[in-house]
Amino acid sequence: MHSNNDPARRIFLARTGQVALSAATIAMLGGVSTAVAQSSASMEADVGILNVALGLEHEAINAYQLGAGSGLLQKPVLGVAVAFQSHHKAHRDALLATIRKLGGKPVAEKSLDDYAKALNAASLKNQNDVLNLAARLELGAANAYLGVIPSFRDNKLGQVAARLAADETMHWTALSQVLGRTLPAQALSFGG
Repeated sequence: MHSNNDPARRIFLARTGQVALSAATIAMLGGVSTAVAQSSASMEADVGILNVALGLEHEAINAYQLGAGSGLLQKPVLGVAVAFQSHHKAHRDALLATIRKLGGKPVAEKSLDDYAKALNAASLKNQNDVLNLAARLELGAANAYLGVIPSFRDNKLGQVAARLAADETMHWTALSQVLGRTLPAQALSFGG
């Protein structure tokens, strides 16, 4: 089991980067306010985790924007990147709504230039560079979502994190296939 205070885990979550949520998932997120029985400290802890997730979604949206705007992506890869970006926007919107319903303040999105610097966008020279960056961010997000599931005080939030991890894993898998990478040979490849 991971501790909420494990510094390596916090650093991992802070440094990692992110399919639209179904109506049922959004309804589940909307119903989180029924967690009135939760203590204020528990809700604050959940909001903190959700804000880390929101930061990952902001980063993913901007990474895909950088890739789409770079002129390096060719069709149909460009279309896939735009679709994945729309998935991350849906994730962001659901996380924003949930954080607000829990009485928290959502973490702010940085400027596109800030993300470009942080992601070293200047080093992107071709389509494979863009796809490798996206795959790295998607894998990091999948692992981050899986890693925080046990930390949520509200089990419904853990279920949503699992669904978000599944989306990120699907993105990573699609990107890996386009890059010609072989899929993991071993089971339990994510979240370790």
